[in-house]
Amino acid sequence: MNYFRTAILLAGLTGLFMGVGYLIGGASGATIALVVAAGMNLFAYWNSDRMVLSMHGAQEVDARSAPDLVNLVGQLARNAGLPMPRVFIMHEDQPNAFATGRNPQNAAVAVTTGLVNQLSREELAGVIAHELAHIKNHDTLIMTITATIAGAISMIAQFGMFFGGNRENGPGIIGSIAMMILAPLAAMLVQMAISRTREYAADDMGARISGQPMWLASALAKISNAAHQIPNPEAERNPATAHMFIINPLSGQGMDNLFATHPSTENRIAALQRLAGEFGGRGGFTTTAQAAPRGPWNGGGRRGPWG
Repeated sequence: MNYFRTAILLAGLTGLFMGVGYLIGGASGATIALVVAAGMNLFAYWNSDRMVLSMHGAQEVDARSAPDLVNLVGQLARNAGLPMPRVFIMHEDQPNAFATGRNPQNAAVAVTTGLVNQLSREELAGVIAHELAHIKNHDTLIMTITATIAGAISMIAQFGMFFGGNRENGPGIIGSIAMMILAPLAAMLVQMAISRTREYAADDMGARISGQPMWLASALAKISNAAHQIPNPEAERNPATAHMFIINPLSGQGMDNLFATHPSTENRIAALQRLAGEFGGRGGFTTTAQAAPRGPWNGGGRRGPWG
């Protein structure tokens, strides 16, 4: 059902994009809009991972610079039946993470220093498993396509307002103004709906990859609480990437409504608790919450080179 909903939302976004192009330039405008979108998506397909990682100042680590972290990612990737992704560290105090890449063979997982310093090993495993689920589900490509089309809609709507749109069959001045406002808004709503749909699916699959739903539930509670208190300057400068993170990194976001990039943390935890019940209650919240906030990256208290 999640894939069906995503397909419907993507179709709606594409239809909206074509509709805006038609209002601006008729049939030829719709064709031009399609060509522009195809070009943007082609560029994003090959370069989106490098662009996003660069935006957030992510630095790649390996088995020598971060052996425990890389080893944990490798173990979970094997559980998921995935090739080993590249591993990156972002120097941000806010605990958070995202995955990127056009396919599982060209994927990367990026985590902040705040995440590795504030979560237990079990919680970190839950987060990484969630990001690997995005890779396995090809969500990273879907998110790139939706972001690209949504951005193209905004661009074309503004272009139509500037040039007055299709003068023969166009919407007129008032219609053009309405299109400039409503088309990007509609695109944003569809983009957010797709993001929320994929987050629930990644939570479910990530819990199955780790085998412990409550590891992720505990991590989500900690990350959500910290995200409202610790700013993420790079994310604030690049808000278009907010939907890629496991928890919205932007300030003032937490409502499970049309304007939220993520489902509410409470709803996500409740779904994971139900899944844990199906698993027989393994990976209880109490055990994880009582664990010392040190992980595989610091060797029992020794901070990594990025600390």
